[in-house]
Amino acid sequence: MKMILLGPPGAGKGTQAEVLSKHFDIPTISTGAMIRAEIRAESPLGLSAKKLIEEGQLVNDEVILGMLKERLKAPDCKNGFILDGVPRTIAQAEAIKGFADIDCAVSIDLADEVIVERLSGRRECAKCGATFHMIFNPSAKGEICDKCGAELTQRSDDMPETIRKRLDVYHKQTEPLIDFYTKEGLLKTIDGANDIGKITEDIIKAVEVTA
Repeated sequence: MKMILLGPPGAGKGTQAEVLSKHFDIPTISTGAMIRAEIRAESPLGLSAKKLIEEGQLVNDEVILGMLKERLKAPDCKNGFILDGVPRTIAQAEAIKGFADIDCAVSIDLADEVIVERLSGRRECAKCGATFHMIFNPSAKGEICDKCGAELTQRSDDMPETIRKRLDVYHKQTEPLIDFYTKEGLLKTIDGANDIGKITEDIIKAVEVTA
């Protein structure tokens, strides 16, 4: 099973990718994770990517596709994979066709305002790594980590204004992939407003028909 997960930032693609990876016993390939690793390492790529992300822009195709092509050569991709966060543009989708045969593209659909509420409420503890949500999973101590007592922080790309910029970029550059994969006969659309378990169930049903 060679699957692509599509949808706006905050639609829960990462969460679903983790569950689906275990279900189908195939790796999740997240360019977001690769880029974050470069940012943590403060490499030239990471610093460049950080600036773009904070501005709500996308990291360029050459970097993304280069990382992806190398990753797909790994032995654990032999029986399939899940792509999370790529492709983001038609150009990337066309390029991926040149080195990977995709079985299906799953689009998790969710309204913009729901996404802003979800993402802007996220908090994390820089000291112990614990994650919280001010509405859905708050710390018992408000803006203080109830596990270690450190102050909680909000990622710069979780600020409401940055989220809306990211959504604008998604609608202009990434949303056309819905039409692209519809024409390819590969698209499966899933309602992202449901709970996590229901979304997982819907995706599995949709892709197993493909398989």
